[in-house]
Parts: sequence; structure tokens; C-alpha cells
Amino acid sequence: MIRTPSLAAIAAAFLMLTSSAIPAAEPPEGFRAIFNGKDLEGWHGMPHFDPRDLARMPEEMRKKQITEWTDDAKKHWSVENSELVNDGHGAYLVTDEEYTDYELLIDYKTVPLADSGIYLKANPQVQIWDFTEESKFKLGADKGSGGLWNNSAGAAGKDPFVRADHAFGEWNSFKIRQIGARTSVWLNGQMVVDNAIMENYWDRESPLFRKGPVCLQTHGGEIRWRNIFVREIPAEEANSILSARETEGFASIFNGKDLSGWGGAADNYEVVDGTIRCKEGKGGILHTNEEYANFVVRLEFMTPPSGNNGLAIRTDGKGDPAYDAMCELQVLDNEHANYAALDARQYHGSAYGMAAAKRGFLRSAGTWNYQEVTVDGTTIRVELNGNVILNADLSKVTELLGGRPHPGKDRKTGYFGFAGHGDAVGFRNVSIKRLPE
Repeated sequence: MIRTPSLAAIAAAFLMLTSSAIPAAEPPEGFRAIFNGKDLEGWHGMPHFDPRDLARMPEEMRKKQITEWTDDAKKHWSVENSELVNDGHGAYLVTDEEYTDYELLIDYKTVPLADSGIYLKANPQVQIWDFTEESKFKLGADKGSGGLWNNSAGAAGKDPFVRADHAFGEWNSFKIRQIGARTSVWLNGQMVVDNAIMENYWDRESPLFRKGPVCLQTHGGEIRWRNIFVREIPAEEANSILSARETEGFASIFNGKDLSGWGGAADNYEVVDGTIRCKEGKGGILHTNEEYANFVVRLEFMTPPSGNNGLAIRTDGKGDPAYDAMCELQVLDNEHANYAALDARQYHGSAYGMAAAKRGFLRSAGTWNYQEVTVDGTTIRVELNGNVILNADLSKVTELLGGRPHPGKDRKTGYFGFAGHGDAVGFRNVSIKRLPE
């Protein structure tokens, strides 16, 4: 007797056939795929390892080490149905490319008791939890996935705002945006981290690395990944995103047309295409007409090659702002050959002669940078392009460049301004917010 398959059996077989043939999704506009859906091209292996130690290795030793890690990864990673599959063991999978400011789209599906994550710029990590595992509730598993779990306790971003995980057996989708160290995470369409500073796990005293790879962590249970897409964010867009963060209380102090509201050496400055610019060969302090005690100022700046200027903080508009104001925060084309031999306290973002800023986060001359400066009591904090490069209490500074005193260091109020040094450095989109005294 010949048996005819039931409709249910036919449907099940059809679903199996079609599901195995489902092609990878096309990247959204502006994105590109960094996993080709076929093999591990563009990826290599690396365990939880300090990338600084890897960079310090001699080239041949580094290549040999990466080859060993990659050989191990290939034993535990495979590709099935356009999905990247890990068995829960082996080296992590790491992009050959490195990224600076970017958006990452990635889908994942995991199993109960698994614990994984995504390293950004080789830094752990956007967390992936089993949110039902009660033994890890004390670690935050019940709060769900997407948090920057290696941030310090209580730091912004460590825990997600909401639990947005789908049930096991279902795919989850991340959108991760990173500008400098400022990291935002959406899980399944819900924002779970909003512009939090991702701490540098490898060196808590330094900003996150300027650029680095994406790493997919393997951690004890099968996990599948698919639709891995990246879009690099250009400088102008990055500045716009950073400036749109937490705008309440900020007021523009430059109208983009003229120097209304500004005093001091106004004749030595000009407004060109919505930009305050020091005239070539001119200088002096251009400052606000209003004084400020504690405040946050946001602005964009662009230096010409070898350009030199500064932000005058709590100045009286007289003398040398590096010494007679609370401080001058350097604005400098750091990498120009003219400045190869400066003291560390003379480079961009430094409180001149007093406290050195971290280097390596300034964009090239001719490109707009975004900077936020917080002045609170005796403390100065400078965030450049999403990276905190200075956080110093000037009242505790005892070693001064050349031993020269800074008589204005203890000023409690004053004007905000620009300390022109004869170069056509430009400033735009300047806004300020007063803080409680």
C-alpha cells in the first residue's frame, strides 16, 4: 500500500528546505556586511587578551600568536545557513578591521545558562545573559542583556535601562553605536544604554582606545550570530550626535553672524561662515561679556596645520590666560612636527603647564572636533570627540612647568574665552550651561 504524506508532513519538510536556504539579509543603506555568511574571512581568533600586550610583540611573534589563536578558533566556530556558530569554547572571533566611530548591527541567538558578550574596540563588553539564571541575579543577569557590564559599579551604562531580551530559541537584534567611548545600545528596538562612557577595562585611568576591533565572545554555551553589519560614522555626524546629548540648560553664546555678546580683543577675530576665527598674526583674549563660576561649555573647533589657540577659563580678560586665568586649555594641532618636543602639559586639552591631557583622540588638522569642558570648583574635565582626556583637580597640582607660578589658578569666577596665538583656529556651535556654585 502506498501512503500519501500528510499535509502537515509536507509543510514541515517544505519549511525545513526553505529555512536552510534563507539567504543572509542585505545590509541597510549605508552599512556593509563584515561577515560574508560563508566562512571566517575577515576574522581571526583571540582570547581575552590585553591588546596592548599584543601590539608590543615583535611583528613575527605577533603573527605567530594570532595564527595559533585562529587555528584554535576554527575548531569551535563554523558557518551554517549564513549563521556564525560557536560551540561555547575556544578563542573569541575578532574582526581584522578596526573601527573608530561606528554603528554595529548584529543578531544573536543563544541557549540557557550561556553567558557571552561583544567586545568593542577590543574592550569587554556589551553583556549577553541568561536572564533566567537565578544564581547570577546577584551579578545583574535578571536585568537583561545589553549593559556595559565591565563598567565600574554604579557607573552609567553598567546595567541596561530595561530588560529587552527575547525568549530562548528566538533571535535577538543589537544596534550598537560608539562615538569615542560614548556607547549607546538598543536591544530588540529598545534603548538599553544611552551615550554612556565605556570604561577602558585594561587601563581604568585612560580613555577607551581610539579604535579597535569587534570581538564576539564565547563563554560556555552555543551562540549563533548573523546579519553583522557596520557603518562608519563621519566626523560631522559624530559631532552632531554628541552635541545633541542632554541639551537641557545649555544656551548658545555665539549667533554665527557676529561677535555680539563678546568682548576683549574683538578686533583680532572675525566671523567667517558661521565660525569665530582668530585673524592670522593676531591674538589676545576674545571673551564673553558675562562671567561664569561653574559651567559646562560645548563647542566645535578646527585647527589649520600647526594651529595653536586655547580656551581661557575664568579669565579677567587680562594678562596671559595660561597663568592669570584659572587655566588655559590648549587647542593645538598635536601631531605637527613643530610640536614634537613639547612637555606633556602643553598638548591639546591640557591645563597648560599644570595637568597633561591624554593624547591620540584629536582629529587631523582641517577636520572639525567636538569638545565639552566641565568646570566645577577646582576641577576641570575635558571630553574630546567622546573621550575623556583630562579630569584634574587643579588645587592638587604641585609640579608646574618650569616652576612658573599660576597666580590665577584659584580664581572662582571669570569670563570664558579664546586665547588667540596668531593662527586661524576656528570655533563654532558654542553653548554654555551654568552649574550650581
